[in-house]
Amino acid sequence: MLITSNRSVAEWGTVFADPVVATAILDRLLHHSHVLTIRGDSYRLRAKRKSGLIKTLTAGDGPPVGSASLRPATGGNNLQPRS
Repeated sequence: MLITSNRSVAEWGTVFADPVVATAILDRLLHHSHVLTIRGDSYRLRAKRKSGLIKTLTAGDGPPVGSASLRPATGGNNLQPRS
């Protein structure tokens, strides 16, 4: 099964309007799962940058717009945002 989201796991409590339900869903989804983290720009974002619709970032500009911000799950409570 493949699940994608543009929301971080920390936001799922507000997405489902109930943190307990979000925790239960994540518990069942992540039990015995392998979590793959995808980083970088999508093909659409790359095409927009190539065409000049979006400026190319320099080192001091921060993270790329639209880049994946998911992190691998490492046990414990995955609903808490990491710093």
